[in-house]
Amino acid sequence: MKQNVYHRPEFFYTTAPLPCPYLPERMERRLVTELSGQRSVILHDALSRAGFRRSHNIAYAPICPTCRACVPVRIVVADFTPSRTQRRLIRINRDLNVEILPAKGTLQQFGLFSAYQKLRHSEGDMAGMSFRDYRMMVEDSPIDTFIAEFRRPEDDRLVAVCLTDHMGDGFSAVYSFFAEGEERRSLGTYMVLWLIEQARFAGRPYIYLGYWIAETRKMAYKTNFRPLEALYGEGWQRIEETGLL
Repeated sequence: MKQNVYHRPEFFYTTAPLPCPYLPERMERRLVTELSGQRSVILHDALSRAGFRRSHNIAYAPICPTCRACVPVRIVVADFTPSRTQRRLIRINRDLNVEILPAKGTLQQFGLFSAYQKLRHSEGDMAGMSFRDYRMMVEDSPIDTFIAEFRRPEDDRLVAVCLTDHMGDGFSAVYSFFAEGEERRSLGTYMVLWLIEQARFAGRPYIYLGYWIAETRKMAYKTNFRPLEALYGEGWQRIEETGLL
């Protein structure tokens, strides 16, 4: 006999206005819901395709009343061809040892994470995170999440980390960080290139990069991965067709 399965309704909440972490002198509000139970994977996939992002066991999307600066973007894997500069980065970083691991935080990762925050985001909330906070960020995931560690071959030094969620139609780049002093490698860009190759190998059509904000220089790198689709207007479309660039 087929059993009736009860599906609980999803509850969405709006946060109180808080200072925007990206644009000064603006306030941010978010629509949030909990990812829990057996339907977490299905819900996460559906919400990600609708422009949401995951943090811990929460999915969120900005709903700022007077601002639409945050635009969800994703790379179309099958149509992506690396530029000359990107091909050069792939060659430069070919020597790195990469290991795909379960989403477990380590002290070595945390040391690299803390140094990255202090140098690049010293005024942000994440700069003051403890090792316990870091472990919660990495491990508190209700879906299939992995960490990729990138190490130099000559001394096994950890130089980059990429936290990524599996999705039905791709990978979602949750967070990445890397070491200073490796500018020649452009590790932030290289980790995205690496994810594209992993998605191509796995037959996944998209890499979800989160939000692109035209007014923020830190987001500019995302438009270097073409074709790039933006969730804008009535659905996903090539970013060149949106008039955002």
